[in-house]
Formats: sequence, C-alpha cells, structure tokens
Amino acid sequence: MNRSLAGLLTTITLCGAAHAAPVTYTASLTGAAEAPPNESPGTGFATVVYDPALHTLRVSADFTDLLAPTTAAHIHCCVAAPGTAAPATPVPSFPGFPEGVTAGSYSRTFDLTSASSFNPGFIELAGGTVAAAEAALAAGLDAGEAYLNIHSERFPGGEIRGFLQAVPEPATLALLGIGLLGLAFRNQRKGCP
Repeated sequence: MNRSLAGLLTTITLCGAAHAAPVTYTASLTGAAEAPPNESPGTGFATVVYDPALHTLRVSADFTDLLAPTTAAHIHCCVAAPGTAAPATPVPSFPGFPEGVTAGSYSRTFDLTSASSFNPGFIELAGGTVAAAEAALAAGLDAGEAYLNIHSERFPGGEIRGFLQAVPEPATLALLGIGLLGLAFRNQRKGCP
C-alpha cells in the first residue's frame, strides 16, 4: 500500500471516529442578537452538547439582568442568522426551565429518540419521524442555523438569543496543527517560501 492511500485511509478512519463523538456548541445570548434586536441589558451563555451515538442533547444555559421575568426558552431551527424559525425543542418551553425570574441557570439532557424532546410541529416539518427530527436538528446545529433564546414578559418573541456555533474539539485542533506542520515541512523541502 502506498503512502498516499495509507494517509487517506487514516484520515477517513479519524474523521469517521470524530463524527460519532459528541459535538459541543456554544452561544452568547444578547438582546442585540434577537430579531428584531432590542435594548435589553440581559446576557447569557448557552452550551449544547449533541451526542449522535447516544442520541442525546445536553442543554445548559445561564442568564442574568433580563428586563422582565422569563416565560419560555427553547432551541429554534433551522435558519441562517439573523432570521427566525419555529422552536425545534419542546414547546411552550424547555421542561423545568426557570420561569418568572430575571436571572437563572438551566441544565437538562434530552433523549432524542423520544417525541417529547421536540416540538411536534418540528417533527412534522422534518419528515414526520423522531429520527428525521433528530437528523434535521443535527444538520441545523452543524450549519450554524440553530439558536437558543429566552423569552420574557416584556419580549414575548425573545429577550435574548444567540446562534449556536460548534466548538472545535482538542483532538481536531491537534490534527489540524499536525497537518499544517506537515504542509509547511513539505513546502520547505520543495523550496516553497
């Protein structure tokens, strides 16, 4: 087997293993990121971990300084910023999300094989099955087309929100660094600047 083929097989193996690993997404939540933007001084931070092997979605959020008490929170999908989309996760709100407060924290793991982890309308739009809804949400997260927002009494459409972006895993960053070093070494050997 030549080196090129061995390298290609190694890359495919590593990429396949990385794809099955949990993926972490984060978002800073602000009023300026809402659609339409608002003057809320409220801020927050959300972390969402999607595990395709376990079919789970871990949602954690912290928020503070909202102008009015909370009424709901969920993840919306699938639209590019600064657009809006219907909720993908349970409606009217995440189960157990703190309501009637202007600051708080939330953390829950959703079983994505259960219809109760989704907005029924999102399941229908995705193709009518829970598996299709999971696939659509995963694709939206990967494309940066999902956002988490927190609704309040003053801003029923959402007081703060943020589009979720993937956080590179340390192994991915290490592989990228190794690849860049390899390219630099190869270019140096070929006499490239």
